[in-house]
Amino acid sequence: MFFTGFADEAGADIDVQIKATKELGWKYIETRNINGKNLSTLTDAEFDSLCEKLDNAGVAFNCYGSSIANWGMDARSDEAFEMSKKLLFDAIPRMHKLNIKLLRAMSFRTAVDEEPDKPELEKIIFAKVNELVKICEDNGIVYGHENCMNYGGLSHLHTLKLLDNVKSKAFTLIYDTGNPVFNYRRIGNFPYALQSSWEFYHNVKEFISYVHIKDGTAVPTEDGKTRPACKYCWAGDGNGDVRAILIDLLKNGYDGGFSMEPHVAAVFHDASENSSNLAEIQYSSYVEYGRRFEKMLNEIKNDIK
Repeated sequence: MFFTGFADEAGADIDVQIKATKELGWKYIETRNINGKNLSTLTDAEFDSLCEKLDNAGVAFNCYGSSIANWGMDARSDEAFEMSKKLLFDAIPRMHKLNIKLLRAMSFRTAVDEEPDKPELEKIIFAKVNELVKICEDNGIVYGHENCMNYGGLSHLHTLKLLDNVKSKAFTLIYDTGNPVFNYRRIGNFPYALQSSWEFYHNVKEFISYVHIKDGTAVPTEDGKTRPACKYCWAGDGNGDVRAILIDLLKNGYDGGFSMEPHVAAVFHDASENSSNLAEIQYSSYVEYGRRFEKMLNEIKNDIK
């Protein structure tokens, strides 16, 4: 078992991300953004500098939190698919250099102008995800699908259907405890209720190999369609069923990674983005989030014993 996180929430610069990671006593970062770039878009010189800084600090990237096939990518768009493939091919040699085995990716954005689980659309989604996963498999990388604002994130049934149609040893699930809080449960007929994080987790848990820790609260919008705003909070204080999920994971021998994705800096930043202490808030809230999570996890471990 190990701890990691989206340290870009502590700060955009890699030096700040490394500092926060070391302050927590951790070794790993789930890399996403580095001064507005990522593993796919850094220049060669920037990448070389990054490698040197990580090596000197004794910190490593355990996962690349990419934007491949994410909530901004339309499954019907060939341009979006080619972009996803390019991002993947550009990242692969750098992932190899950094010994990153896991890629966080998705299953394209939720359709808004048609039924998101329309059979003809599903066929396109499954074919494109399969192609991306095959590229990963051929290159010794695991495609970790995150339940988010994407096809697989529509409900646990959609994730299970995705698993039925993407058969590969290089395909696994990354479960995010907080994403169900603000996504509708697209099972049955409209209007839809918001998802239950526990229900989603319980139905896919045998396929989960990595966990994102996020929590918050949200209420359905009046039209029942628009994604509700989420108020993020410390892990365990919201509707993400974090404690129940952690208890179940530990009782069932989970020994993988827990990756922090707090999103809480905005909650504690009640002024404008021009506030002079925004950077301090981002950094301190990320570190505090990690410490609180470790404390909660240790308490649960002791209770189980």
